[in-house]
Amino acid sequence: MAIQNLLPANFAYVILTFFYSWVMLAYLAVKVGQARKKYDVKYPTMYSDKDPVFNCIQRAHQNTLEVYPQWLIFQCISGLAYPTVASVLGVIWVTSRFSYAWGYYTGDPAKRMNGAYGYIGYFGAILLSLVAALQLQNML
Repeated sequence: MAIQNLLPANFAYVILTFFYSWVMLAYLAVKVGQARKKYDVKYPTMYSDKDPVFNCIQRAHQNTLEVYPQWLIFQCISGLAYPTVASVLGVIWVTSRFSYAWGYYTGDPAKRMNGAYGYIGYFGAILLSLVAALQLQNML
């Protein structure tokens, strides 16, 4: 059976959103690697006791990794039911992680809130997943 018969029309947008998220994670990882060299933080040390800016760069990446698995699941579920809307929400969330990181990279953790608009994409995917589940149970 062809994949086009299994997945909804426009699911390619969801796949492209996953690719965009991979680019974002790679970017954040590279920034941590560069900061390790700049601030002389050797592996496997996670945080620096001398350089709070390194810690901010590390936390931007780490926090994204902490929420990423949940986002992937809800993005996939919502994308199966509502691929176009889910993709827009996904692009909002992924883009917000860049804003979040760039704010954090200043060394002022409060500026990470520049990416707070990402909650629209994150909670939107959760809500669409819930709607899809309720529709499967004929509760909506």
